[in-house]
Amino acid sequence: MKFTGTDSYVATDDLNLAVNAAITLGRPLLIKGEPGTGKTMLAEEVAKSLNMPLFQWHIKSTTKANQGLYEYDAVSRLRDSQLGDERVHDIGNYIVKGKLWEAFESEQRAVLLIDEIDKADIEFPNDLLQELDRMEFYVYETRQLIKAQNRPVIIITSNNEKELPDAFLRRCFFHYIRFPEAETMEQIVEVHYPGIKKNLLKSALETFFGMREVPGLKKKPSTSELLDWLKLLVAEDIPAEVLQSKQAAKVIPPLHGALLKNEQDLGLFERLVGMTRRGR
Repeated sequence: MKFTGTDSYVATDDLNLAVNAAITLGRPLLIKGEPGTGKTMLAEEVAKSLNMPLFQWHIKSTTKANQGLYEYDAVSRLRDSQLGDERVHDIGNYIVKGKLWEAFESEQRAVLLIDEIDKADIEFPNDLLQELDRMEFYVYETRQLIKAQNRPVIIITSNNEKELPDAFLRRCFFHYIRFPEAETMEQIVEVHYPGIKKNLLKSALETFFGMREVPGLKKKPSTSELLDWLKLLVAEDIPAEVLQSKQAAKVIPPLHGALLKNEQDLGLFERLVGMTRRGR
């Protein structure tokens, strides 16, 4: 059982190695990288490649660790008791299974995605240590011990918004998805837009990587934003010559709203364009 990428996901050799190492060790795979580098999509592609069911737990700032295990819906039970519903006599009717529980009870080995774990409270990762280590947890309301039938492949993503605890990191296999080089980016584009004109792609990539190298940029354009931009260039039939022109360096690229996502970066480019024009 080896992951080697898929037809719709270009995985580098070191990423394939990381996925397979985590599966062999039975450890969660902690994935970091710039937004838009395919961290979340990796779990989807691993599940598809290895023919496993996928359970996705998308973390928010308000998410608590116990929500991944289960929640007791006391409000519904109180309401049903007031209505005289017979369901109230079985507390199990008010236990809502979380994504870990669903992955644990899956008859087939599953992939469990814990997406953007760094969004939650700093204690969130530590609160899951025992469950991820032992692959079991206890439901106090029903006095059940829930054990994983098959150890799921766990993929955890982080955008590095906050540091993760050392105790949590020790239990993970770590991989950082580096931003794709031009050659890898061409392969990624070819997957999404097969047959795109080579001269347009070449010029667009030169413009894109040039924008990423501008010092002082608050948010560098990502892979997903490049794909959006290329889609617009093709849809609007923008010729490669527009990007290749000698004047291209003196204007903001066409349809730049797909690449520049805040007024500070737009203002920076406008100032650079102004300086270039004055320097003619």
